[in-house]
Parts: sequence; C-alpha cells; structure tokens
Amino acid sequence: MRTGPNPHALTSLDALERAGLTDAADRVALEAVAAEFRVRVSPAMAEVASAGVRGQFVPDVRELQVRPEEMVDPIGDGTHAPVPGLTHRYPDRAILHATKTCEVYCRFCFRRETVGDGGPLGAAEFDRVVAYLRATPAVREVIFTGGDPLVLSARRLGTMLDRLEALGTLEVVRFHTRIPVVAPEMVTERLVAVLDRALPVWMVVHVNHPDEITEAAGAALRGLSRAGVPLLSQTVLLRGVNAETGILEALFRRLIRHRVKPYYLHHPDLAKGTGHFRVTLAEGQALMAALRGRLTGIAQPTYVLDIPGGHGKVPVGPGYLRSEGDHWVVTDPQGRAHVYRDL
Repeated sequence: MRTGPNPHALTSLDALERAGLTDAADRVALEAVAAEFRVRVSPAMAEVASAGVRGQFVPDVRELQVRPEEMVDPIGDGTHAPVPGLTHRYPDRAILHATKTCEVYCRFCFRRETVGDGGPLGAAEFDRVVAYLRATPAVREVIFTGGDPLVLSARRLGTMLDRLEALGTLEVVRFHTRIPVVAPEMVTERLVAVLDRALPVWMVVHVNHPDEITEAAGAALRGLSRAGVPLLSQTVLLRGVNAETGILEALFRRLIRHRVKPYYLHHPDLAKGTGHFRVTLAEGQALMAALRGRLTGIAQPTYVLDIPGGHGKVPVGPGYLRSEGDHWVVTDPQGRAHVYRDL
C-alpha cells in the first residue's frame, strides 16, 4: 500500500509534453517557468481534459510576469511563527506546517516558493511544536497544512494526532488538503481509521472547479463522510478557472451533493507571478451577489480576503445594508432596495 507521494506524478516538462498538457513549441519559455516554480501534476488531474482544471496545474509563461505588489510570503506565515513549523496568528488556533510536499503544485499557490523545498516536519521540530502548544493552552484548534498533510503516511499522521490529543487542551483538529480530489486513491481505509478518534477531526478540501470532482473523488469524499469526518471546502477565485457565476454555482452544487459544505471563497493572494489569475474585489463581490439570488444558503461560502502581511482574513462579500439617517436601506438578491427601521 502506497503511503507517500505518487511516484507516477508528472514532475517535468518532458512528462507534461508526453501527456499532451504542454506543447513542445513552448518548451523554451516554460523551462524558465519550471526553473522558478516547481511543477507537479497528479495522474488523476492529468486525466481531466477541462481547461479550468489544467489551468490550475500546467505552467504558464505569464508566471514570469512578477508585479511590484506581489510577495514571497503574501499572508505573513513567517510573521507569526513562534517555533519552526507553526503559525500562531489567531488566539485560539494555530497552523501546523506538517510537510512541504504536495501531490500537485498549483500555479497560484501563496506558498509556491516554499512547497517542495523539503519534506515532513522533523521529529525535533514537532517536539518544539508540542511544547509550545502545551505552554499555550489558549490554542484550542490545530490546523494541519503544508504542503498537503495527507501526503504523509497514516502511521505518521496517527502518531502526530495521538500526541496532540494527549495535550488535553485541544477541542478540534482540522486538515486543509487537496488529496481527496487530486489523488483520491490516497484516501485509504487506514487513513480514515486514523482520523476516527475522540478528538474531532474536520477536513477542508481545496477544490476550484466542478470537473475536479471525478467519480473517484466522490467516492473518497463519501468514505470520509461515512467515517464521521465533517467536510468543508475552500475555493480560490481564479480568472480563467472559475470566475464565472455558472462555474461557481456548478461547483458549489456538486459539493453539497457530496456532503461538503462550501466554507471559504478566497480572493486570490498576492503571490509572485500570479497576476493573470487575479480578479478585482468588485468582480468577486458581483459574483457573490449573483449567487445569493440563485443558490441555496447551504452552498454559499464566505468570500474572504487574507490581508497581505499577516493581518488575518476578513469577509469582503457584497454589502446589503447602508445607513440613511433614521433608517436602513436593504438590497434584496434581485438588486431592489427596501427601507428598514430597527427602532
């Protein structure tokens, strides 16, 4: 049984060309991109022909266009790192960087310059993380991220979870992962068994396009759901991938059919070389306003901006209220205005 990254993943331009994902005519330009930002496409995603899927993983010469506002660490991981491998930005929760390895390297990733630059968090580093959490009981939630934490073996994850559970101060553990979608074969019975424990384990699945949810992905999500793992999703709003009302609606509808609650729609971060993916905040707000009128509230994520520099996430969805003297004006999902008095 495989417990590490898939050895058949496409990790070179030669492999991408053989799979028909890139053209030999673009080779010289793409070599410069691959030298700057790592390439990795899982076999499952290489088989999906959708442009909205391939655009997330196949290198693009536009990545070499770095804008002045773009940053190496756009969300400020390093600003709030009390010990290596841990980001503690909010009082009650901390992010555990369990590994720097992923099954796919997304072309828009805000950690694109560090993912793949090493493997799992070392034993001595994890000891320091546990010591910090023991000394900081205000932390009630640990969020496994990376890289992708589910590339680690079930044995290693089980050992880490056992030590965190033994602290006695945590209320929940959360995993942020792409694995159930991009490498569903890695969601094994052994992994699911490791996640079934007294300390509640929640999972946030990163998915951006409805075509990512293949039959195999659906089976992986059902397996996790049946094991009692609550499933949420996070999506990045990306020009050329999903920045259309119809695509987002199809994605969120497909997610709730698989018992996944859309959680966050992220405004794209200011990562280096990702300008061609970014939309404006006004465009994002307009998309969310359109979804409000046509999509059940169960399928509505919160549209958020991670403020550059490590200042945290804030909702940036469309505004429906404005104050006018002694009353409010409320805008309904169809764009009509109504007067409301609360006193």
